[in-house]
Amino acid sequence: MLNKTILFEKAIQILTSQGKFYINLGLDRVKKLLEFYDNPQDKIKCIHVAGTNGKGSTCAMLASVLTQAGYKTGLYTSPHLVDYTERVKINGKDISKEEFADLIFNIINTAEKNNIHATEFEILTVLAFICFERDAVDFAVIETGLGGRLDATNVVKNPLISIITTIDLDHVDRLGDTIKKIAFEKAGIIKPNIPVITSKDNKGLEVIKEK
Repeated sequence: MLNKTILFEKAIQILTSQGKFYINLGLDRVKKLLEFYDNPQDKIKCIHVAGTNGKGSTCAMLASVLTQAGYKTGLYTSPHLVDYTERVKINGKDISKEEFADLIFNIINTAEKNNIHATEFEILTVLAFICFERDAVDFAVIETGLGGRLDATNVVKNPLISIITTIDLDHVDRLGDTIKKIAFEKAGIIKPNIPVITSKDNKGLEVIKEK
């Protein structure tokens, strides 16, 4: 039987293979994949955060405040510094390499068996939602990967709140070459009748208000 370290390394190897490691914005694949796990994202209370600058810090601070207040809190961010497990935390602690590897194998197997060509980020997003629902977190703070409207995390239908941090020019090849276009993509996380927080000095404020 392979030991835990070898299993984890093998999981990373498969996850980062050429067939997975690419960007392909859209929600169809991740939605199909999540259905096989009974849509865990619909069973947890999420705080959804998008933006160009400061979204990672905002997520980390929110998760820390909620944890210190006594709530069991999940945090999903990207990228990582050392290990992929850093992307999925519960009460400030990375998920175990064993759990990570088990879920990666399971999710990739489900995707391939059902002919779903999921990307690395989509697989990780599914993993995070499964972990948070399985561990019955009180809140999950979710950071978008790229943009918002077509980002895999935007499968969250009814977040408790949507937060849009500072917007600036980024990923212009995918999100558009103007602040207005980029703000439109970031504002895609806004849902009907859900509160939105942003800065009055945000460059994309007019687009956000319109949305």
